[in-house]
Amino acid sequence: MGGVNEIGSNKAVSVATTPPISAPPSQFHSPSLSRSPLLASDDHIQPANKTPRISTPRFVTPLGSPIRRALQLTRLDPHDAWLPITESRNGNAYYAAFHTLCSGIGIQALVLPVAFTILGWTWGIITLTLAFIWQLYTLYLLVQLHESTETGMRYSRYMQLCSATFGEKLAKWLALFPIMYLSGGTCVALIIIGGQTCKMFFDVICGGTCTAQPPTIVEWFLIFTSAAVLLSQLPNLNSIAGVSLIGAITAFGYCTLIWVVSVIEGRKEGVSYNPVRGSTEVTRIFDVFNTLGIVSFAFRGHNLILEIQATMPSDEKHPSSVPMWKGVKIAYTLVAMCLFPLAIGGYWAYGQRIPENGGMLTALFVFHGKGTSQFILGLTSLFVIINALSSFQIYGMPTFDDMESVYVKKKKKALPWWFRAILRAMFGYGCFFVAVAIPFLASLAGLVGGIALPVTLAYPCFMWLKVKKPKAFTPIWCLNWVLGLLGMALSGVLVAAGIYVIIDTGVEVSFFDPR
Repeated sequence: MGGVNEIGSNKAVSVATTPPISAPPSQFHSPSLSRSPLLASDDHIQPANKTPRISTPRFVTPLGSPIRRALQLTRLDPHDAWLPITESRNGNAYYAAFHTLCSGIGIQALVLPVAFTILGWTWGIITLTLAFIWQLYTLYLLVQLHESTETGMRYSRYMQLCSATFGEKLAKWLALFPIMYLSGGTCVALIIIGGQTCKMFFDVICGGTCTAQPPTIVEWFLIFTSAAVLLSQLPNLNSIAGVSLIGAITAFGYCTLIWVVSVIEGRKEGVSYNPVRGSTEVTRIFDVFNTLGIVSFAFRGHNLILEIQATMPSDEKHPSSVPMWKGVKIAYTLVAMCLFPLAIGGYWAYGQRIPENGGMLTALFVFHGKGTSQFILGLTSLFVIINALSSFQIYGMPTFDDMESVYVKKKKKALPWWFRAILRAMFGYGCFFVAVAIPFLASLAGLVGGIALPVTLAYPCFMWLKVKKPKAFTPIWCLNWVLGLLGMALSGVLVAAGIYVIIDTGVEVSFFDPR
């Protein structure tokens, strides 16, 4: 294979003298290649200015394959040692839990009680529970698909797995836009949320006593973006594990603070739990579907699971799927401890009075801004800001990886640090420009949830069917076909419902006029 002749255990092994791809010694000895399967000879990376040594390689078999018909060598992309997602492969289950929790929960969870105002108690809880189980199942499928037992390849990016499964052209049509939005679009939304929360934090701290002129909302956006760009200079995904840990702690912290304060303060006067009904049957139907989009948008991060798993070492005896799934279980136990109390406790406290814009965070300041300790309000705002800064790093990483891969594939060497800094600053301030230009992006949660839904609920099922090829009409075959088709149909309906609701109720469009 690739110049390696496997003759037998007692016979010599010859290595082809293919010109090696130059790589700096620091990259060659980096954790990205530790405990990794042997590279095929045509992809082998040699240290710069060193003569390749001819030695007997240790043979490995395809990752995780219980029965092998032939001895094969696992292949790695030689460029991976220079790209931010795969530059370091010394991750573990705890790192995976940090990244997964930071990416899996965020400010979008605070609008879940809004969905209950349409669905009511029974259907709201049923829908949230089914969505949680469904997305956890598809997440499990992605973890298992990261390493191919047939070819030995590690699919370190969601788009890479899509291309290998559906073909490059079809993958671009199906997944490119949702994945781009889930990376760049989420970063734009985080700037909007972070900037607005910075203003709220400033108002809480000053309490109306400051004589200094407060920054405008655009200036708050700029302050938040500058902090995010500064933090984005950390080189790779493993290097932001500490940032993700802080983001996970603050996300759990503000979710818990908000629902606990809301429940302790008790139900507001005039609270009603009767589901909101539209004036016409068509409106009611589309309202329900738009609400399902809000619920689906609360579960995010599937587009980052393969990237997170790529930071782990893996070989035949220690496949990366084991620590990855352990980390996922830890993370989603905490996610459930946030989402369900937020949705149920928030709806119990506010009922139909829950604000549509901002959800629980807005309700905390509107209904409890005067009676609640300023320390609690300030701490909650600070947690939201820190979590938004942390989430920006992990959601921006796939875009950083894409930008740097263009240079790496062309030059066959790592990106210089100063060029990396410029690219990431350009991305950050580009997101700032979009945030100022389209500040109402957060109002499109239902529509965006419908567009991104296949990435979470449908594509993993189809990819599993394509790769694993289960026997037709078996229970697992039927389950994945049903979930995949249902996810695609639901996505189309949710997009239509989101557009209808926007046209029917209207969205306050204010280009270049953030408020």
